[in-house]
Amino acid sequence: MVLLMLGLVLFLGVHSTRVFADGWRTQFIAARGANAWKGLYAVLSIAGFALMLWGFGLARQQPVVLWNPPTWTRHLAALLTLPAFVLLAAAYIPGNAIKARLHHPMVLGVKVWAFSHLLVGRTLAAEVLFGAFLVWAALSFRAARARDRAAGTVYAPGRAGPTVVAVAVGVVAWAGFAFWGHGALIGVRPFG
Repeated sequence: MVLLMLGLVLFLGVHSTRVFADGWRTQFIAARGANAWKGLYAVLSIAGFALMLWGFGLARQQPVVLWNPPTWTRHLAALLTLPAFVLLAAAYIPGNAIKARLHHPMVLGVKVWAFSHLLVGRTLAAEVLFGAFLVWAALSFRAARARDRAAGTVYAPGRAGPTVVAVAVGVVAWAGFAFWGHGALIGVRPFG
């Protein structure tokens, strides 16, 4: 559990600099350059992610079971991850109406993904992992919206074509992960 916590602190910590230390981040970039920041960010993110995966894997070997969720929550969680994948796709496909309306769809996708997994996370490690991501996503979304308001950011209206592409990419990615990837990579099959 210690490695999981350390990984979460490192991974979510570096991803929280815009939330809690934006001034320090700006000073770092001004003093050392954007590439130095990107390099440090990447190294810390990868290290945190690796520690998080390793720690979660170790915690799964000796789980501390908190509760046994009803079967229907597994189906609800699988269904909720569908919009999470669409939101994630919308973050990267330019010109879509989802991003134009929501402004930060990736962070909203993380919120939905984390919440859905909290519904079925029966162990302490799962609740810590997904709870941490849910809190991070909520704080990150709020900070991003505040930055947008302060900067007077105006998002261009979305177009139908890129919106359809974002939805299609999200649905295909969700189906691939739900029906094959989650079982192959995580060892849990959402639909079986």
